Amino acid sequence: MLLIAFTLIVGCSRNNSMEEKEKIKIGIMLSEVGLGDQSFSDFAFKGLMKARDELGIIFDYRELKDTKTYEQGLRELIKDGNDIVIGLGFMVQEDLEKVAKEYPEQKFVLVDSVSHLKNVTSITFKEDEGSFLAGVVAALATKSNKVAFIGGDDVPLIRKFAAGFERGAKAVNPNIHVYIKYAGDFGNAKLGATIAKEMFQKGCDVVYAAAGLTGVGALREAEANGVYAIGVDSDQYFYAEKAVVTSMVKNVDVALFTVIKQYVTKGGLPKGNVELGLAENGVGLAPIRIIAWNDNQQQLLEQWKKKIENEEVATK
Repeated sequence: MLLIAFTLIVGCSRNNSMEEKEKIKIGIMLSEVGLGDQSFSDFAFKGLMKARDELGIIFDYRELKDTKTYEQGLRELIKDGNDIVIGLGFMVQEDLEKVAKEYPEQKFVLVDSVSHLKNVTSITFKEDEGSFLAGVVAALATKSNKVAFIGGDDVPLIRKFAAGFERGAKAVNPNIHVYIKYAGDFGNAKLGATIAKEMFQKGCDVVYAAAGLTGVGALREAEANGVYAIGVDSDQYFYAEKAVVTSMVKNVDVALFTVIKQYVTKGGLPKGNVELGLAENGVGLAPIRIIAWNDNQQQLLEQWKKKIENEEVATK
C-alpha cells in the first residue's frame, strides 16, 4: 500500500510539473514604487492575475526594492525561463534594452515607452487624451479659475499629461490659469503635499497629480485643505474620499491582458508599438464624485470625448 501511495504521489508530482512546464510563463519587472502604489504596478498586477485566471498563464514579478536595479530583476526573470519578460514604466527602458540586445531570442514587452528593438513590443497610452478630459472636469469644478498640475518629473511622458490637462481646461474656459510644477520624484508623498500646499496658497482649488506616491501626498493635502483633486493611472478616490473628484485612468490591466491573450491564442506578440487611447479603452476617467454634476456637464464631457475620438481636437 505504501509503495502504491508513493507511486501515486510521485506520478501526480510529475504530472503537475509537466503541466507547469507547458504553461506560458510571464515575468514582470514592476515600476519604481512597486506593489501597493494603487496605481501603475497594481493595475499591471491585476491584468496578469486576469491572464492567469482566464488564459492559464503562470507569472512572476520583481520589485526594485528587492533587486536594487531594473537590470538585475530583468536578468533574474530571464534566468527563470519566462517566455515573455515585461518592463513596466519608462524608467525601465534603458536596462531592458541593454538586456534585450544580449538575448535577441527572448520576447520582451515595454510598457509606457517605445523601443525600436525587434524583440521588444512596446505599449504606450495617449495620456494627453485622458488628461484633456480631466482638464474639462477641473474647469467645471473650479470656483477660483485657478487649477494645478503636479508631475513626477519633467520628462516627455509626464509633459503629455500636463499638456492634455491644460488644453482641456482652456477648452472650457480660455481664461483659466493652469499652474504646472514637476516634483522630480515619484516616491515622496511629503514632497507632493508641500508642492500642493504651495499651489493652494496661490488660489488653486483643483489639483491634478501624475506623480506616483508623490501625487498621493498631493491628494491628501487637497483633502486637508478642503479643495478638489484628480488622481491618476487608477481610481484613487479611496486615498482622499473628500477631495478626489475623478481620476485619469490608464488601463494597464486591459493593455497587458490584450497583448498576452494575442500571444496565447495566436502564438505571437504584436510587432512594434501598441498605442491605446480613448477609442481603444486605453485611457479614460473614473466615476465623478463629490461635486454636483448635472446632465449638461456630462453631455459636455461626452462631446469632448467624441471630438477626441474623432480626432477633431488637438490634445497635446
